[in-house]
Amino acid sequence: MASNDLKQLPSELYSAKQVQELDRVAIAEYGIDGFSLMARAGLAVVDLIDIYYPDACIIHVFCGSGNNGGDGFVVANEVLKKGLKPVVFLLCPVAKVTGDARLALDEYLLSGGAIETQNVAVTLHCDVIVDALLGIGLSRTVSGQFETLIEHINKSGRPVVAIDIPSGLNADTGQPMPCAVVAQQTITFIGLKKGMVTGQASAFCGELFFSALAIPRGVFGCCQRQAVLTSHVSLPTRNRYAHKGNFGHVVLVGGDYGYHGAIQLAAEASTRAGAGLVSVATRRDHARHMVHRCPEIMVHGVEQSQALSAVLNKGSVIAIGPGLGQKNWGESLFEVSLATQQPKILDADALNILAKRGSFSNNWILTPHPGEAARLMHCSVDEIQRDRYTAARNIQAKYGGIVLLKGPGTIITDGNITKVTMTGNPGMACGGMGDLLTGIIAALVAQKMPLMDAAVCGAFLHGRAGDKAALQGERGLLASDLMPFIRTVVNE
Repeated sequence: MASNDLKQLPSELYSAKQVQELDRVAIAEYGIDGFSLMARAGLAVVDLIDIYYPDACIIHVFCGSGNNGGDGFVVANEVLKKGLKPVVFLLCPVAKVTGDARLALDEYLLSGGAIETQNVAVTLHCDVIVDALLGIGLSRTVSGQFETLIEHINKSGRPVVAIDIPSGLNADTGQPMPCAVVAQQTITFIGLKKGMVTGQASAFCGELFFSALAIPRGVFGCCQRQAVLTSHVSLPTRNRYAHKGNFGHVVLVGGDYGYHGAIQLAAEASTRAGAGLVSVATRRDHARHMVHRCPEIMVHGVEQSQALSAVLNKGSVIAIGPGLGQKNWGESLFEVSLATQQPKILDADALNILAKRGSFSNNWILTPHPGEAARLMHCSVDEIQRDRYTAARNIQAKYGGIVLLKGPGTIITDGNITKVTMTGNPGMACGGMGDLLTGIIAALVAQKMPLMDAAVCGAFLHGRAGDKAALQGERGLLASDLMPFIRTVVNE
């Protein structure tokens, strides 16, 4: 099986319980033998090891007593058949291994495989570690010998291939509980678990691979997906007779003293993402500088909120927040902006002001990072990150519209449909990146894209531009480095 086949992640995202139900339905209603599924999973893992570690000879497989451990026993047996040297470390007495997992263990033992149950924290003199300790059903805090062993694996310096999910990682939230195996590759089965594409998951999963184990598509009719993973987007081809009026007018509001760079980045991103016209309402002192840097932007010096209405009336979409501040000037512009009828994108200090004042609309997109999300919900950042899916839905229920919760595995929801994007990289963890996202989304809304679609496409393209810019290195990446790549990705 080619690694490219395994790398094709499905768009459907499920909870751990749903995937367990899919497994049950495949066995009980479609007559697929459970041991056969286990064998398919084990073979897929061996294929992955062959691709990434072709010279590996000594392979240590750490197994628990459940079906995840059963997959590990299959791996060990297949490795043994290839003439390599597997050692199974079992974290329970052999008698506790039952069902299909016991069948897999017995086959391995009959083949002459070695098993270790006493000293599982041995020094790991091996080429590859296979993690088959804990599966997706984990619902309690990892402690005791499991915690000790996970720490031992992570300190070993050996590459790790995780089966289905890194042990200790919550399959629904992507959070460690409180520790988890750090894998270089993870191959997951049957259904892609929603927690594996957001939060801290990427730090533990490494490269993520998938196999449906040849389960019939009919099996998936028993569960309604919980979210959708966005793997690509495309923008419509432009009419050859188009003019600037066809692509909307973005009005951006922000840039108080000391923060004009934020609104500048957002405005330039809007131009690069294809808006027909871009206007900025900002402090009068910033106007000359902004026009000099990007003459395509129409800049309006606005010192009093009364002067803002004339600028807002020109726009087909309003983006407010980058560099807005929370002083009297920013709050007064926020109030005037919210009174208009156009669709809006709220970011940065517009979200902080919203958190204090409260409001509800189905005609806006909110783009909080976890800190802003915590302020919107009057809770801690840890509570937001503990379950990002629930946090995004709660914000949407409270404030309406579309909520885009930033971070690794950005989550976008309208309260009914939830989508996730995985583009982007750690180099984008720097000032100004959120301002670019605001500008991109505003430009897409200006081009008559529905709010949900604009938020999803904007997040995906923003990350793609960042990934292209990071090919020269993630460290030291600047928001302004993305400008030429924004133009590239919206034309792909």
